[in-house]
Amino acid sequence: MSKPEFTVSVQPQYLEDQSDPAQQRFAFAYTVTIRNSGDIPAQLISRHWVITDENQATQEVRGLGVVGHQPLLPPGQAFEYTSGTVLTTPTGVMQGTYFCTAEDGTQFETPIPAFVLAVPRTLH
Repeated sequence: MSKPEFTVSVQPQYLEDQSDPAQQRFAFAYTVTIRNSGDIPAQLISRHWVITDENQATQEVRGLGVVGHQPLLPPGQAFEYTSGTVLTTPTGVMQGTYFCTAEDGTQFETPIPAFVLAVPRTLH
């Protein structure tokens, strides 16, 4: 039986040149790799991010696709993109879910594992 499945990995990066700590502005980029680890083609339809700063302030982001794309991935193929966010604290956490549809019409969710956003030298 066919099983649709995506796996996600994320690499965050602090953007010092776009940040202004005196104004409580901490900019981060994150590069996401989405791989079709299942055995049938599937498409990423939408996303839901939960971004939490160190004060536990949470913002949620929902939308279609990622960076203007709704990639259709054959088994074994990957799609990579870079996006960003701005926090008012030097550290935070992001996590979320991609909502996807397989070629056979099966809808499934792919968790985006939590990852830490941190200004270098702020975590021990």
